[in-house]
Amino acid sequence: MPCRSGAIPLAVCLTLVELCGCGPAEEASSSLRVDGSDTMVNLAQAWAETYHKKYPDLIVQVLGSGSGVGIASLTDGNCDMADSSRKMTEKELRRIREKHHVGAKEHIVGYDAMAIYVHPANPIESISIEELKEIYGRDGTITKWSQLGIENPQADKIIRISRQNSSGTYAYFRSSVLGKGNDYKLGSIDANGSKDVVALVSHTPTAIGYSGMGYQTPDVKVLKVSKKKGQPGAPPTAENARNGSYPITRPLLIYTLGEPAGPVKRYLDWILSSEGQVIVEQLGYVPVGTHESR
Repeated sequence: MPCRSGAIPLAVCLTLVELCGCGPAEEASSSLRVDGSDTMVNLAQAWAETYHKKYPDLIVQVLGSGSGVGIASLTDGNCDMADSSRKMTEKELRRIREKHHVGAKEHIVGYDAMAIYVHPANPIESISIEELKEIYGRDGTITKWSQLGIENPQADKIIRISRQNSSGTYAYFRSSVLGKGNDYKLGSIDANGSKDVVALVSHTPTAIGYSGMGYQTPDVKVLKVSKKKGQPGAPPTAENARNGSYPITRPLLIYTLGEPAGPVKRYLDWILSSEGQVIVEQLGYVPVGTHESR
């Protein structure tokens, strides 16, 4: 099966060119396909490249098409592992069982504190889950920075940066911040990728956006986040994700069809080893085994 192209980030294409030449896939015993979360794509690339250098007999091909697309690809038999920054839905789990007569197996491979980004010129320093719900939620009433007690020198209107609805980050933010049964307010700017959210916020002085903690740059400000208005907030650091003080921390997941075996098992075992988990930490995420349940 040929490697897919289309609207794939350049970095992902480069990984595919380096590892598989975008030609026909190798035999199943020496090639793995990974698709899914854009949040996890840098991590997935780093794992693939490091593993291939150590074990050149196994080629790992990486795509970052989004959590929903990766899960659909796993369901259709087009990849061996699906990266996801959200849990699979009951509908997705049922489809896999019906099609393959085996359940999807969930593997936690790290943790991510979802960061809230604003422009560096914005004087705001902290925000609550309640206020984020009012900004992004369907029935939310906050549309101006002045409603948060902030005098933004550029303009008062809040520009909401969100993600496309196939994104695991989009789904996680909806469930964890907006709440069960709630949905997004219309009128946001929906970015295709995690990097795009940060880039848009860096060029938009009145914007607010959400993305993985690993995508922070000097061109944006990261806010402290609290559960309730008036409470002290915590910044999205690895330490705060570990101890549970940052309120929007999520697991980073890999799904396989049933219990992994052969090359898939060996690769997953390596990802969860100290060598693979060092890469998680190097890229700004939280390794498995250091996160405290809340």
